[in-house]
Amino acid sequence: MALELAQAVFIPLILSPLAYYFGKAGGKRAGWLTFIILLYSTVQIILSASKFSSSDSYSERFDWRPFGEFGLKLDGLSLPFSLMITLIGTILSIYSIPYMVRKISIEIETSENRIRRLNRRLGIYYALYLLSIAGMLGTVLATNLIQFYVFFELMLLPAFFLVSEFGYKDRERVGLMFFIWTHAGALILLIALIVSGIYAGGFDYHAVSKANIPENIRVFLAGSAILGLLFKLSAFGLHIWVPYTYSEAPTPISALISSVMTGIGGYALIRILTFLLPSAYFLSLLVLGVWAVITMIYGALLALRQTDLKRLLAYSSISQMGYIIFGIASGQYFGIAGSVIFYVSGGFGKALLFMAVGAIILQTNTRDINSLGGLAKNLPITAIASMIGFLALMGIPPTIGFQAEWLLFTGAFRGALEVNAFDRLILAYIALTATIFTAGYSLYMMRRVFFGIRPQELKDVKEAPLIITLPLLILALLTILFGIYPNLLIDRLIPLTYQILR
Repeated sequence: MALELAQAVFIPLILSPLAYYFGKAGGKRAGWLTFIILLYSTVQIILSASKFSSSDSYSERFDWRPFGEFGLKLDGLSLPFSLMITLIGTILSIYSIPYMVRKISIEIETSENRIRRLNRRLGIYYALYLLSIAGMLGTVLATNLIQFYVFFELMLLPAFFLVSEFGYKDRERVGLMFFIWTHAGALILLIALIVSGIYAGGFDYHAVSKANIPENIRVFLAGSAILGLLFKLSAFGLHIWVPYTYSEAPTPISALISSVMTGIGGYALIRILTFLLPSAYFLSLLVLGVWAVITMIYGALLALRQTDLKRLLAYSSISQMGYIIFGIASGQYFGIAGSVIFYVSGGFGKALLFMAVGAIILQTNTRDINSLGGLAKNLPITAIASMIGFLALMGIPPTIGFQAEWLLFTGAFRGALEVNAFDRLILAYIALTATIFTAGYSLYMMRRVFFGIRPQELKDVKEAPLIITLPLLILALLTILFGIYPNLLIDRLIPLTYQILR
């Protein structure tokens, strides 16, 4: 047995100290080592995917007493999430090299032993980066509630240090805010996980799904899991940490958190509610749907009011999380599949946009929308990548965003009509109109940044180096490739969601 999944998760984890020492020895070497490690993990995920059919799965299991089995499982649900984590993590590891060298160099410009400090901090950055990626992969591949929570924490703790150590001027306060809000949700979630395991007599997913848990306890567990994970998904009222974190974190980490990490809460909601607590899941649909629609509209309206590029994308991310929650709230297999594909399309779109904003910051030294304009001529690749990112968020073909919205709203309307739920039908109509606001802030940013009159001080601005623009082009191509060939993901996803909800 080649143990591809174990390699994908544990090689980044085990080799994270090596990234630190590579950084101390040569700075940028840590970035290239991280790229090779994550590229290898990506290949292992793809090899694992080739081992199962559209209605099956591939798993690796080990004895893990007293908690049952330690397992890693790739199925139609975990495949899109694990692919996005490794793909975007790999691309951002390259993008981080020039960005973090520039940022750290400015911070230590007048210090003694400048090169030594630069190399050491790059080593720390990439070691934490690898730990966070390993935590994300382990979370979506876990087959055991305790194992899930351990990896969930491994995902969050390095992210806290990446924000508080490598962010901008208010990084320590914002890092603490990120830690408190995300871990408040994690602790509420932990209650549901522990009680589920106690009632099931074991923590394996299979044991919990087959356990004879009283219905009132199931409702309590579902409510606890929903509340805990909505913290992670930055749902309305639980979103306070997002604008601050995304604004203050270094841009590669803002891209990583917004594109793949935050949406993992959607994976956990689907896995826990539909696989483990299905009867309680159907009782929560209306509450989840209302909360989702409020999140969608609130985030989009706040995005329209921003003049800071990163804060605009932060509120956009909040709105996009609302769509993921709304697909889960459809109670229909098309809707849940749409929610998962929305994670993919939103991940590509937000990664593209944050990376484009990073390129703009590097080349212009500003992220104030009022200080920008007419940059399409100077930064054509950045402008094209930004437009493709926004097209994905708006759900315009040929991007993967179109496939995501089609599945999601088909599921929402079908779910309402199948049970003759007029309230859910109205919610679906309102949610559909929210896409207008997405188009609004997307076109607003494109017009203000890339078109119109270019400020005199920006007339000589040039496109970012190839090491910045090449990752942008790769992500843009993937966004269109998955839009043209969505079956690469849907063929494995649709049968699974149909099977669990039939």
